Amino acid sequence: MSQNDMKSRVAAGMFWKLLENGGAQGVQFVIAIILARLLTPAEYGVVGIITIFITIANTFVQSGFSTALIQRRGADETDFSSVCYFELAVAAAMYGMLYLAAPSIEAFYGIAELGQIVRTLAVVLFPGAVISVQTAWVSRNMEFRGLFFSTLAASLISGTVSIGMAYEGFGAWAMVWQQISYYLSLMLVLFVTVSWRPKRRFSARRLLEMFAFGWRLLCASLLDTVFNNLYGLLIGKIYNEELLGSYNRGEQFPKLIASNLGAAIQAVLLPAFSAEQESLERLRSMMRRAIRVSSFLVLPMLLGLFAVADTLVLALLGEKWMICVPFLRIMCISYCFWPIHITNLQAVNAVGRSDIFLTLEVVKKLLSVLALVIGMRFSVYIMVGLKAFQDFLCTFVNAAPNRRLLGYRIREQWMDVMPSLFLSVLMCGAVMALGAWMPVASAWLKLVLQILCGALVYMLLAWLCRMESFFYLLDMVKERLRG
Repeated sequence: MSQNDMKSRVAAGMFWKLLENGGAQGVQFVIAIILARLLTPAEYGVVGIITIFITIANTFVQSGFSTALIQRRGADETDFSSVCYFELAVAAAMYGMLYLAAPSIEAFYGIAELGQIVRTLAVVLFPGAVISVQTAWVSRNMEFRGLFFSTLAASLISGTVSIGMAYEGFGAWAMVWQQISYYLSLMLVLFVTVSWRPKRRFSARRLLEMFAFGWRLLCASLLDTVFNNLYGLLIGKIYNEELLGSYNRGEQFPKLIASNLGAAIQAVLLPAFSAEQESLERLRSMMRRAIRVSSFLVLPMLLGLFAVADTLVLALLGEKWMICVPFLRIMCISYCFWPIHITNLQAVNAVGRSDIFLTLEVVKKLLSVLALVIGMRFSVYIMVGLKAFQDFLCTFVNAAPNRRLLGYRIREQWMDVMPSLFLSVLMCGAVMALGAWMPVASAWLKLVLQILCGALVYMLLAWLCRMESFFYLLDMVKERLRG
């Protein structure tokens, strides 16, 4: 494939993936706002506890095979079908473990109905196993257009179910059935919009070949999942479910931005990087472009969110959720480092070095343990603040291998990030100054004015400074509109 063809496929893939994430998550964002006004922080916290256990179990289900399917040269129908059946078998095993562990989880946290919620919500493991293979097919073949319509439909269906249940007074169960209906509808709609179907084929030999690559990713993903959710588990146990609900809600907004753009970047970069793994020069060039563009998009959104945090929570969620503002601002800083994390890790995966990937995760988790042990001695806010500082240190860890593999040093990476970071900090200061000065009674009006101010200031600064990423994205949008 020529470089122009690859560039066109990456641009098209990124366009549809961003549209998919933005459309689906936009719908889910509106639904979350409505649910937040109907439910309490404590009810959010109850489901938050269970979601942690489901997320960890789902890591075992996917077993690193999704990435192996994308990275594997010549992956065919036998590979995809074998992985699908294997992951369904693992899902059944994990469901059985959660079903048996449910009473113990309920007793540990001392929350009524927790066991019943575990047994019900764990059903999502089965459609989740199929979806992981479907999305691997989408990423490998860059069929992101079908994924866009599927996730949008699933978000609308699950949102209707959850809002109706919350309005009728079902409490935490409204969020439980939101997730169940989302996974089931997404799997079913993907069967309509995506060309892959499981075939009556199975090869244990193929699974073992992919597992040789994927087992390290499984261990790395498991480490990452456990440690990312460890804060929620400890907050729910040491403090209470209300504070956990506030932490989860505060994390949701920056995570929405970082995970949407990050998932789009990740889904498109791995197949693109993998296709160029024989040409390190082209791979390094694509990696630099990815860091510059993702930083240009992610940083202003997160620092803008930092600036409007109090106004946004008051306008969207109401006074009862103001406790989540400190968490929101701390997590905005934490997620600012995602462009460097994701791009470096995808480059390592693309060249087939899952051994390095696992080593990086072990080193980062040792740093996480240190930050967590220190933070627990003080307060929940210091604990979360040290998590953000640890995420900054981990940029150096993730970038270290690519100095040797691709000749792309961390100093060069930060130099590529700094222009966007500098403009974002200036924009953040302008928005916060406007918020402090503006005597507006309506929180909604103040929020709209602050957002408009931030967008105008950032785009004006990008234009005045002749930011290359700004004009690159502008040209890409024009090309898509003409197409």
